[in-house]
Amino acid sequence: MTDASGAVTEALPEAGSKRRQIRPKAERRQQLIDATIRCIAQHGLSAVTMQMVTREAGLSVGIANLHFKSKDNLLKETLRFVAEEYHGGQIEIMEGGDILDLGERLDALLDFQLGRGVTQRQKMSVWFAYYGEAGARPVYQKIVSTVDRLAAQKLEALFIQIIREGNYRGVDARELATGYSALIDGLHLGLLVTPRELSKRRARAVARDFLRRAFPQHIR
Repeated sequence: MTDASGAVTEALPEAGSKRRQIRPKAERRQQLIDATIRCIAQHGLSAVTMQMVTREAGLSVGIANLHFKSKDNLLKETLRFVAEEYHGGQIEIMEGGDILDLGERLDALLDFQLGRGVTQRQKMSVWFAYYGEAGARPVYQKIVSTVDRLAAQKLEALFIQIIREGNYRGVDARELATGYSALIDGLHLGLLVTPRELSKRRARAVARDFLRRAFPQHIR
């Protein structure tokens, strides 16, 4: 079914009512992806089934098959959503149209990377679950590497701007960007696996110290 604008919609019965509820296709897809995220975080990637996801979403298996055709497609699109949500947020900050000061842009990037939205245990559990499968599943590796590569290029470009502005000598932007990204990944893993030993405040202090040593004029 389509609405007045031509968008694909679904007509579904409301609970306890004979009236039919119209939902846009994009909304149903997101509902299923969100349910998949919750299921992966609770049960692990390998244990997730289409029935589990649809039960969590309060939808039928038929609707899930309509949108994703198979569990494999649903899992791929969930990974794509999580990866693009994280890296898209980083790239928006690094491109920095609304933050002209480079030091402030670094601060904003750090706030995002170690902020509440990214460091939710549910989100981190899903991210690392997919990372663990990426080596054995080329399709996961391709999705992750594509968005990782773009974010790495943007980070290197930002560091190049900072190095030029601060006239930092002997600093290699690519090596520094690689080291910083590895540090952030390690802090995310520590926050997930050993939250009692590594608080979010301490994780931010560690990352900030790294940036301060690299760019003392920009991070104080």
